[in-house]
Amino acid sequence: MQTSLATLPAAAPRILLALAALSGLAVTGCQVDVGGQTLPSAYYLQDDIQYFPAGPEFKLSKEAAAQKAYKKEIGADGCGGNCGGPCCNH
Repeated sequence: MQTSLATLPAAAPRILLALAALSGLAVTGCQVDVGGQTLPSAYYLQDDIQYFPAGPEFKLSKEAAAQKAYKKEIGADGCGGNCGGPCCNH
């Protein structure tokens, strides 16, 4: 006995499509974004881990050290001792 598509119930194509979609999701896994949080796919255990160590709390530490060294270099009076003007006490 030969079965044609005309003899199948009307819901059969929809059921087959749903089964194909579910099997596709089961095979590939899915990564979902929920409330700004990315939830893992089925292969999260095989993914490589990217680790970024914590940096300094104060991001401009080099610039602050340079400014401190400059202030120490020019001294308390602010002229650096080489201006020869009235502000220079050297």
